Formats: sequence, structure tokens, C-alpha cells
Amino acid sequence: MLWVIIAILVVAIDQITKYIVVSNIGPSEMIPVIDRFFYLTLHRNPGGAWGIFQNSSVVFLVLVPVIAVFLLVAILKSDDRFLRAVLGLILGGAVGNYIDRLAGGKVIDFLLFYIGSYPFPVFNAADIAVTCGTILLAVYVLFIYKEPKKTDQEEERNEE
Repeated sequence: MLWVIIAILVVAIDQITKYIVVSNIGPSEMIPVIDRFFYLTLHRNPGGAWGIFQNSSVVFLVLVPVIAVFLLVAILKSDDRFLRAVLGLILGGAVGNYIDRLAGGKVIDFLLFYIGSYPFPVFNAADIAVTCGTILLAVYVLFIYKEPKKTDQEEERNEE
């Protein structure tokens, strides 16, 4: 049940950090953490990651539960603890941002980094969980996952 703990922790961290930001930072305020590199700010994103699909909240309100069900089915079918943990990370991030969409129609983002003079799109803790989970899922699929060996009976059925 590690995946449940991971998903709940991600949602809790995401929602607590968003609450702190909304309670303490004004809409156009930028608080420098590391000047000219990292700022805390308040941005309400009506779209998807990095501002794509602007004003598509209805699409996300329908799509995220479908993806969540898919993730839950994959988690429950898998015996691999690593895969279940990774999918729990993605699920927690998806649920964290989904809560924002349900509550206000927009996702609360607050982490702003500058790479030179380029402002990287503002993001949040749920986005970090989804991104890290997706990278770990790719590592799993490419380097860890092994197809189950077929039994003699399965091979005979395939030959027929």
C-alpha cells in the first residue's frame, strides 16, 4: 500500500503549499528566493502544463478522472512495487491539480524559475510529482520491465 501513502502525501503537500501561497502572496507579487533565478509567485493557470490548452477546464475535468481510473487499474493489477509507487506519484499529482480545477476552475502555480532571462513556466508541487513520476515510468518501461516468460502451455496454444 506504499502507492496510497505516496499519492496521499503528494496531494497533501500540494494542497498545503498552495494554501500557504494563496494566503500570503498577492496576484502580481514575486518574492525572490534566489534573486534573478527563483521566485515564489501566485499564478492561476486555466490550462494544462506550461499554459497549453488555455481555458480548457472542462476537458481536464473529464479527462483527469478517466486517467485516474486507468492509473488505479494499472496499480491494482501490478505486483511490481516500484511501478505501483511511480503510478501513485502520478496519481497524487493529477488529483492535486484536479482539486484546484474543481474548486476554482484553475490550477494554482507558484514556483517560478528564470534560466538566464527566460522565465520557465510557473509550476507547483503536483506538477513536480507528475513530471518525476513520468520520468521514472519511462525509466521503468525502458530499463526495468521484463515481459513475463510464457509457460509451455501458453506457447503450445500460440502455435495452434
